[in-house]
Amino acid sequence: MRTLDIITQILLIVGGLNWLLVGAFEFDLVAAIFGGQTAALSRIVYILVGLSAIWQIIRLSTYMDSRPHVAQTGMGRDAGRDRP
Repeated sequence: MRTLDIITQILLIVGGLNWLLVGAFEFDLVAAIFGGQTAALSRIVYILVGLSAIWQIIRLSTYMDSRPHVAQTGMGRDAGRDRP
């Protein structure tokens, strides 16, 4: 599982940097490397980046569900105060 998380995080970094280049300079690095946006390899990279995002969303939601909530632990903003 850890290896998959690392691979997906690397792919998300690649995708994020590619979008930075597209937005700032109108340059698609993935397309430039793999032969255009419609080239098979470019499409595979785009699909892998999208699947990586879905995987990380699932992992994040699992992580958030497993964390204790502040209200349950009594460590919220009003902790230690006497309530009427």
